[in-house]
Amino acid sequence: MPATTHPPAAALRDTIAQNLTHVVSLPASAVEPILCAIVAGGHVLLEGIPGIGKTLLARTLALTLDGEHKRIQFTNDLMPSDVVGAAIWRPDHGKFVFVRGPLFANLVLADEINRTSPRTLSCLLEAMENGRVSIDGRTVELPQPFTVLATRNPIEFHGTFPVPEAALDRFLVRVEIGYPDEANELQLYTGADPEEKLQSLKPVLSREALLQLRAAAAAVQVRQAVAEYAYRVVTATRAHPEVQLGASPRAAMAWLRAAKARALLDDRDYVLPDDLKALAVPALGHRVFLRSEGNADALVRDVVQGVPVPL
Repeated sequence: MPATTHPPAAALRDTIAQNLTHVVSLPASAVEPILCAIVAGGHVLLEGIPGIGKTLLARTLALTLDGEHKRIQFTNDLMPSDVVGAAIWRPDHGKFVFVRGPLFANLVLADEINRTSPRTLSCLLEAMENGRVSIDGRTVELPQPFTVLATRNPIEFHGTFPVPEAALDRFLVRVEIGYPDEANELQLYTGADPEEKLQSLKPVLSREALLQLRAAAAAVQVRQAVAEYAYRVVTATRAHPEVQLGASPRAAMAWLRAAKARALLDDRDYVLPDDLKALAVPALGHRVFLRSEGNADALVRDVVQGVPVPL
């Protein structure tokens, strides 16, 4: 069959961004890394207080990308079978039948992942890493494309578990979502119902076209000078006196994956240092750990500013 045709990537980027900002109040600094992560085939960690539209954002993305959406509310008593599914005895079949859990969707909103036990979190991480899950000794593939948008409340810690560094590393980008600006919040007060806006949207990109975009993003070139620039930045985080654990080689590779997607969404087949600079904080901020209380995002910004950009 011939490949599905679609508009240039930059035009798709703009249309998808318009869909998102039409329903949810999001700054451009939040929209770009989310789109880059989806095109790169990665997952997104959303941080923000309750009530600012994280669930609505996931639903808008799923509709825009013509994918099935599921939401999982993580709690401390949630079991892995509640997420993945389980084999249930069916007398009419005379055998155990696997009933799929909410993880089997194209876009999964994993709400408040720090409220669940490490055992349950591990099954989510396996799915994110491998695109499949293990059940009763067998492997079951997840639908493709598969993307997890996970949320974490940064200010509430009662009844929560710490999210390990290795778990944070599974997210291609971390995006902070704050309060809407005055104009958008006043629209909510005066009757601009986001649900009505959501229902008026139409899919922009099919699942097959998204898989094609992911393949195209993987083929984007990273020239030697750009790779060396990324190396100098990540090694600078490791040598910084305030850093306990700097960016790893896997963090650098994730950063470059996101930069490839950004280049594609700008209709380029090569990565520029500007792509890396634009995504440094979303891709590296949650992968750098300080020795004491501080702001890892601010430190990453300082490191990037201090490393010369190749000509």
